[in-house]
Amino acid sequence: MKRIILSLLLAAAAMTALTAQNLPKVFFTKNITPEALLQIYDSLGVEAHGRVAVKLSTGEPGGHNFLDPQLIAPLVKQLRANIVECNTTYAGRRDKTADHLVAATEHGFTAIAPVDIMDAGGEATLTVKNGRQLKENYVGARLPDYDFMLVLSHFKGHGMGGFGGALKNISIGIGSAQGKAWIHTAGKTRTDPWNNLPPQDDFLEAMAEAASSVTDLFGERIVYISVANNLSVDCDCSSNPAAPQMGDIGIFASLDPVALDQACVDAVYASRDEGKTHLIERMESRHGIHTIEHAAALGVGSRQYKLVEF
Repeated sequence: MKRIILSLLLAAAAMTALTAQNLPKVFFTKNITPEALLQIYDSLGVEAHGRVAVKLSTGEPGGHNFLDPQLIAPLVKQLRANIVECNTTYAGRRDKTADHLVAATEHGFTAIAPVDIMDAGGEATLTVKNGRQLKENYVGARLPDYDFMLVLSHFKGHGMGGFGGALKNISIGIGSAQGKAWIHTAGKTRTDPWNNLPPQDDFLEAMAEAASSVTDLFGERIVYISVANNLSVDCDCSSNPAAPQMGDIGIFASLDPVALDQACVDAVYASRDEGKTHLIERMESRHGIHTIEHAAALGVGSRQYKLVEF
């Protein structure tokens, strides 16, 4: 009997070790500098190739928390990448391509790389596998033209999603203007989102499902970096965001967008900064964690991860 128990314990230990060994890695540095961004990209061990896209938010004019072009310029230039975006579904200064490009110029992005508004020429349709809310996802028409993508996200709060990170950046962020409406309404309409908002969890699931179609498209040709700074409770899509009430955390990177978003959320909760209560309230009041839960259930990635700090 003792031998049987010992064998079972050893088997369990071996399985635990194997599981831990196979966990996705999330790399982390407290340093938020151009040099640290280059270093954390290199740590991913994936070489960009072909036509490279860097997906980020150009930020709604009036806001000021979006990623600093000077922070990201050395990495974007090293990749010889285009910065890619899509137009917004809400009325503002980024809902039309010409205005969007002016905003990108004002915010300093066109000075470091060409900016491609991918839905300027229409949209492409991606299939959503096993979706509960969506069966298809509408993205910028030029998305499939890219061979490799770096998803460069500003992790922060969000008025509807609770938080914005990698999953939001490849769902709503890559959606065409009408595709964004499709996600916001969990597949009800492409033209009138604000009068057709669904139950909150349906919207969050639609984001996860849209993200899954993008990861299916790119496969191993996509990597993720999130910068957790300027931690406002509001999105960079806001023209008048609330001031950050907690300090910067650092830069995170992974090949797994679910693990990356989970690590960023975990870092907020683990922070000793008392100002975190505001961001936590925003995330919890919108049930933001459900986007991560649903993406994991769809097989987009793992909520468990190994944090590698340097």
